[in-house]
Amino acid sequence: MNETKTLLDMVKDNWGTFAALVLLIAAAIAITVVVEKMASKKEKELTGHSEALFSIRRIAIIGVFSAISFVLMLIEFPLPFAPSFYKFDFSDIPALIGGFAAGPMVGVMIEFIKVALNILIQGTTSGFVGEIANFVVGAAFILPATIIYRFKKTRNVALISCLAGTLCITVVGALLNAFFLLPAYAIMFGSGIDAFVGMGAAINPAITNVTTFCLFAVAPFNFVKGAVDSAITFLVYKQLSPILKADQMVPSRKAAKVEA
Repeated sequence: MNETKTLLDMVKDNWGTFAALVLLIAAAIAITVVVEKMASKKEKELTGHSEALFSIRRIAIIGVFSAISFVLMLIEFPLPFAPSFYKFDFSDIPALIGGFAAGPMVGVMIEFIKVALNILIQGTTSGFVGEIANFVVGAAFILPATIIYRFKKTRNVALISCLAGTLCITVVGALLNAFFLLPAYAIMFGSGIDAFVGMGAAINPAITNVTTFCLFAVAPFNFVKGAVDSAITFLVYKQLSPILKADQMVPSRKAAKVEA
């Protein structure tokens, strides 16, 4: 009961930030719904049938991979070229694999449930600022990659999808830090943004302001994250793909061959 009250008090004290999180989640889900409807319509035209948005297979993937993603979120570590409060983890990999196997909606739901579990079990020490950043940056990586792959499932397209996702997470992560995350943390902890810039300058003398901080610390951090997550996904997805698609009807032998 005390933990519930603490969480509710945190929501009340940071209602504006919490509302922003809800809106960002709603926007990501809205995008995936539109994409899934377009893809399902195309599939039905080509094969005569399409999988339900929340089929049993997709729900099972969301449940299992959300749990895996939450566990991976707990295993985090800093990178040498960014301040220690930026923690690297592998929690986006299950969302990318799930999104490749079952569509962007599944990937976004895994990201959402991962963050929700983290809030419910561990609470929040950032007034939801960190949770917003985690979800938005994760969705920025998962959405472009899984949307591109959703319409053409080949190995080459999967590579292009991961490159697009990595580019997107690099740009969105830098912009999010510059215009939202760093100012929000500065207000929350009662310190100026210069304090964070100073932490970056201690690692890299080229960092002198917010722009260089995002350019030389945040952008490389997210680029490495996207690249590593993509590489690991490429290594394991082909082996997992037959299991994840076991209950999905394959309309033709030709369609089965183009699956990455």
